[in-house]
Amino acid sequence: MSTDPRKHSPAAERNQGPLLQQLLRLLPATGQMLEIATGTGQHAAHFARSLPGWQWQPSDPVPVSHASAAAWCDGLPNVAPALALDVLHHPWPAPAAGFDAVYCANMLHISPWATCAALMQGAKRCLRPGGLLLIYGPFIEDGVPTAEGNLAFDADLRQRDASWGLRRLSDVLAQAQACGLRLHQRVAMPANNLLVVLRSA
Repeated sequence: MSTDPRKHSPAAERNQGPLLQQLLRLLPATGQMLEIATGTGQHAAHFARSLPGWQWQPSDPVPVSHASAAAWCDGLPNVAPALALDVLHHPWPAPAAGFDAVYCANMLHISPWATCAALMQGAKRCLRPGGLLLIYGPFIEDGVPTAEGNLAFDADLRQRDASWGLRRLSDVLAQAQACGLRLHQRVAMPANNLLVVLRSA
């Protein structure tokens, strides 16, 4: 018997519903989406199924994620095979016409800080004018008390890898602004997470 290649993330299963509500609110009926750090592929499958007018392009630097995403998205005509994309390696593979939106969930805090600038630079290059970069995850905000759970999560991440950790939202927005991306919306999400929506000039 063959082994099911689908990986499962309980967090992705929990947050995909609230995230879909925001995508339905923010996105037009049709478009092309690049997903950065696809991971298991659960988000790609859930969102593409609910947004049939969007062509979804998963990407991830880890080959096992490609197999998992392919299995989760099996039978969905609007999901392309995953690209082998590492945000630190430019230029990113992208269609000449560009993407209408780029989506990245739960990457910045489990990767080196350099990936933040790389994400902004790559997104700016491959987004069409007026396109959106949607970033989801936990952040530290100036003047806003950080939830105890997020503080513990941050400490655990930094113990596992000194280059990881929750990012200060003001630092992330500074990197975005330097690349010509402007804050469009900040959306509070369940479990002390944020959806940060940036717009390309």
